[in-house]
Amino acid sequence: MQPPVKEAVITDLQSHELDGSNADEDGTRYDVTDMDRMGKAQQFKRNIRPLAALSFSAVLQATWEYIMLSDYEGLQDGGLAGMLWSYVWSSIGFGFIIVSLAEMASIAPTSGGQYHWVSEFASPRYQKFLSYVTGWMSVLAWQAGTASGNFLVGTIIQGLISVRDPSYDPKGWQGTLFVFAMILITYLFNVYAAGLMARMQNLLLATHIFCWVVVVVVLWVLAPLRSAEDVFTDFQNFGGWSSMGLTVMVGQLAAIYGCLSSDACAHMSEEIKDAGRYVPIAITWSYFANAIMGLVALIAMLFATPSVADALNDDTGFPFIYSFKQATNTAGVNGLTAIILIPVILSNILFNASTARQTFSFARDRGLPFARWMAQVDPKRKLPVNSIIVTCIISSLLSLINIGSETAFNAIVSLNVAALMFSYSISMSCLIWRKIFHPHTLPPARWGLGRWGLAVNIIGWLYVLFALFWSFWPESTPVTTETFNWSVVIFVAVFLVSLVVYVFQGRHVYDGPVTEVKTHGL
Repeated sequence: MQPPVKEAVITDLQSHELDGSNADEDGTRYDVTDMDRMGKAQQFKRNIRPLAALSFSAVLQATWEYIMLSDYEGLQDGGLAGMLWSYVWSSIGFGFIIVSLAEMASIAPTSGGQYHWVSEFASPRYQKFLSYVTGWMSVLAWQAGTASGNFLVGTIIQGLISVRDPSYDPKGWQGTLFVFAMILITYLFNVYAAGLMARMQNLLLATHIFCWVVVVVVLWVLAPLRSAEDVFTDFQNFGGWSSMGLTVMVGQLAAIYGCLSSDACAHMSEEIKDAGRYVPIAITWSYFANAIMGLVALIAMLFATPSVADALNDDTGFPFIYSFKQATNTAGVNGLTAIILIPVILSNILFNASTARQTFSFARDRGLPFARWMAQVDPKRKLPVNSIIVTCIISSLLSLINIGSETAFNAIVSLNVAALMFSYSISMSCLIWRKIFHPHTLPPARWGLGRWGLAVNIIGWLYVLFALFWSFWPESTPVTTETFNWSVVIFVAVFLVSLVVYVFQGRHVYDGPVTEVKTHGL
């Protein structure tokens, strides 16, 4: 492995000058070369500097925030120790995935991400079909992830109302209205304040870190703490599964959800200066830093949880709010929750931006219906405004599910995990295939894994398959229509739709990015 060195990060992240190219349009000479090799025109402003890219990736991933917000299933299926250790092995497993994705992002720094990498690395015989299906599932994953973040903000606001007014009876339609408000804020920021967000990335990173310090310190200092033996060895089974090992496997979905999305920076590659070098640095540094912050925050919360059963049955529906109640009064609970909501809202805004770029890129390669419209770039703002609108509309539609069934929306969260794991598995398997059989045809990478790269790729790929398998399991037993994980139905349905669209439209209009790439050839 060739890890980024400290000197490069400190010196070059602060200031990276261009070599004879327009600062806002083309980026560095390396960016010009990469875009030319991939056959893509520079349509966006490259106004995200390397340090801002690192901030973007860290704030969007928001590991410590999401591991606290989404801990319900982990506590239900595993208890304190189950939640802790499933996060530990999930973060390690994802580490192998992340560095593999970073390597591919260095080889082909494009907004397309997984489907583009499949198109470049797959066997010529299968690249068109595999790239097309991967593109559909990647769009599905990012759209579901964007919706899940907005949903969490809306329902947490309802939880705060319940803290202040115990008689409040939260309704699904009320939560959906809060989600709509969050989506509107996201749209306004990503269309009308995109330049401001690019300049504020370092401030957003400082906010992400400062809020983490406040929450961790308050829990450690003010909350009554459990013993270390309870936190590290007390496994519990509230899901009704036949064995403790099985229940912990099912509950690990909460930990996996907290580890997702650090590759979002790859989908912003066409707006980052010197993307071939600094996108992989941003992906890896942000992931491992976030993983450590997430572990500290999780341990603090578990120590501050006197009763797992009471936490699961809390009126707000969020075990982390129950933990806050142990540390402070009503005003303090509201304050601490607001401190978490601030970086989560920022994460949602950035998540929408990354999702819109990924959707735009696949439409640019004619992989989606209404591709020409979705691939339009606003000539004044140099932004994919139509793709941003589509992303907001899909988030709004998915939030409507909450009106009828919260269980159905929870399936969307699982769908985010499953679809993303599927896209990872295909892109990583194509990279492994090319390294084994045609290593001389791989374009050079300015950030690579060296001689250990193939082994790292294979380990990461095996973990992807492991996570994909468990993402479809229901959260408890006996399995009924209420506890069944409907993500498998949605996943298969969208997969079949992609096949139908491919047969009737895709195979006629979609050639895949590789047809425009200046390859080394087999």
